[in-house]
Amino acid sequence: MKIAIIGAGFGGMAAAYDLRKAGHDVTIFEAAAHVGGLAAGFKEPHWDWSVEKFYHHWFASDKHMLGLIEELGWSERVLFPRPYTVVYHQGKFYPFDSIPAALLYPGLGWGLDKIRFGLVGLFLRITNNWKPLERSTVDAWMRKWAGKRVYESMWLPLIEGKFGPFAKQVNMAWLWARLHARTTRLGTYEGGFQAFADQFAERLQQMGVRFEMQTGVESIAPVDGGLELRSKESVEHFDQALVTTSPQLLAKLAPQLSADYLRGLLELQSMGAVVMTLALDRQLSEQGYYWYNIPKSAGFPFLALVEHTNYVSARHFGGDHIVYCGDYLEVGHEYFSLTDEELLARFIPGIQRVNPAFDRSWVKKIWVHKTNYAQPVPLVNHSHNIPDIRTPMPGLYFASMSQVYPWDRGTNFAVEIGRKAARLMGQSS
Repeated sequence: MKIAIIGAGFGGMAAAYDLRKAGHDVTIFEAAAHVGGLAAGFKEPHWDWSVEKFYHHWFASDKHMLGLIEELGWSERVLFPRPYTVVYHQGKFYPFDSIPAALLYPGLGWGLDKIRFGLVGLFLRITNNWKPLERSTVDAWMRKWAGKRVYESMWLPLIEGKFGPFAKQVNMAWLWARLHARTTRLGTYEGGFQAFADQFAERLQQMGVRFEMQTGVESIAPVDGGLELRSKESVEHFDQALVTTSPQLLAKLAPQLSADYLRGLLELQSMGAVVMTLALDRQLSEQGYYWYNIPKSAGFPFLALVEHTNYVSARHFGGDHIVYCGDYLEVGHEYFSLTDEELLARFIPGIQRVNPAFDRSWVKKIWVHKTNYAQPVPLVNHSHNIPDIRTPMPGLYFASMSQVYPWDRGTNFAVEIGRKAARLMGQSS
């Protein structure tokens, strides 16, 4: 079969890998000049490694991503450094990346609340039955079982930070998945995620996959028992197509989809993201902390501060110290319209709360990356809202991070759903 894939992210490329191995003629269309999707990176001339535009890492439990890398023969290039994560409480940051650290964290008190925190965490780690949890919001379930203090100290800041105006509506299955699957060990790829994406694309090209870069598909329509894909550059016919973009973009590309399917796509909610990356001339965290979890209620101008070079060495970046300041935001938030310097001016007071000595003169260079589609919002009984991978339009398939539910978005589940879509497409041949 002649198959088109829209999007050269990890999911699209994973699908292309399986479909090409099965003998199909595969073309990947990508609007950007590079592969990697939301996990793509950028690189300065004096850097050996790339830096992700939106900070990424793998967990030791990411079996789909790590399994694919093993198939490709590159497992020795996966690294698991030991970073340090801290949580903000009453003006100070406390380590919170191990059981002993959690037990010593003062924000939970020292009595019943800490026991409830441990028991709830244990339950969510060992149970596999998530379906009943999606009937309740995180807010209601946690207040009932973990208690007000534990919830408001530990989980409410996470939910408010990730989901903003939707915080009280997010269902408990989402938090279950986050706690159930994730590990304290965080992994990366030698050279950065862009290095993996580039090597994967090169392997696909060697296998015969065609890449059409900087080619945005403008429409998909049924024609002559197949599909017509139209871009500014050309019009091509395919037997099947897989779209790996946002639900809103699929609705725009294929307006001839059934009314019910289109309505389902457009009703899905998501949060955007704005991430500023800074190259500093010195280390920011004197303690060597990697990831700062910051509650919105504390008045910081961002949700997380991540010192990437406290995770992988600054020597990979020509001695530059790489710091991210990031936030999940509703589409239309003012951060999306600020210039880089205006955004830095907003962020400087927050950075100085991490290190009071920080000064604008430490900054060698600024990059700001923005996306309207960064975090799907899972509402109560969200499993009923997930679009089918096989759309009502014959030959058209859809695989996005809005469909990996109850799991959270990330490259691991992008690979899983991409390969799942490839299996379904192969069964239809």
